[in-house]
Amino acid sequence: MMFERAGIKSSNVKNRQVWQHHNKPIELWSPEVIDQKVDYIHNNRVVSGFVKEPEHWKYSSAIDYSGGRGLLEIDFI
Repeated sequence: MMFERAGIKSSNVKNRQVWQHHNKPIELWSPEVIDQKVDYIHNNRVVSGFVKEPEHWKYSSAIDYSGGRGLLEIDFI
């Protein structure tokens, strides 16, 4: 339902929209900022209520950061 509402608001989407359409780049200028952004990305699905732990999201690199192995090989930063 949330994705459908976002799709209705966008003129170039037919049904559902998952990603936001904006260009607001964030400079990753320090290890602290990188860690902050990685933590945000990993915890996004937890905050949204999709999973209880970041590593439970099948498509997240949080799996790798918690000692497991995700779907894709990653380079740790």
